[in-house]
Amino acid sequence: MKLSEVPKDDANVLEGKTSFIQYAVDNNGNYVQEKSPGFHPQNIALENAWEDVNEQISEALELVIQNKKSPIYYFMHREIMDTKLLAEYIDLWAWKVKRHLKPSVFKTLNQEQLEKYAKVFGLNEVNDLVNFDPKKWM
Repeated sequence: MKLSEVPKDDANVLEGKTSFIQYAVDNNGNYVQEKSPGFHPQNIALENAWEDVNEQISEALELVIQNKKSPIYYFMHREIMDTKLLAEYIDLWAWKVKRHLKPSVFKTLNQEQLEKYAKVFGLNEVNDLVNFDPKKWM
């Protein structure tokens, strides 16, 4: 693709917050990197993916509100993680993280474990995890 053919679709889903590197040939015949906001099909796929992620986050929040899952479940989805990845970040077995997703088990976690989760989720206070306020995160 020539440098002048690099897609510059103005309908960027993320409103210019992201760009992609495209490789193109310049006037001298050299390969160069050119930033591109993407092209229409790519932007549609990206938009659909983010809609799915946001739907999963909303569903996770609802399960926490219903006391079917612990706040860890919501923050895990908000950070686009699964139990295996979260387990690696906090240095635990994945089966233990799965147990911590149960509200009854979550209530028994000690301060050190809660601090690990809070740090991974980028929370300023463990209190945001322990005294989860859904209105704050909607």
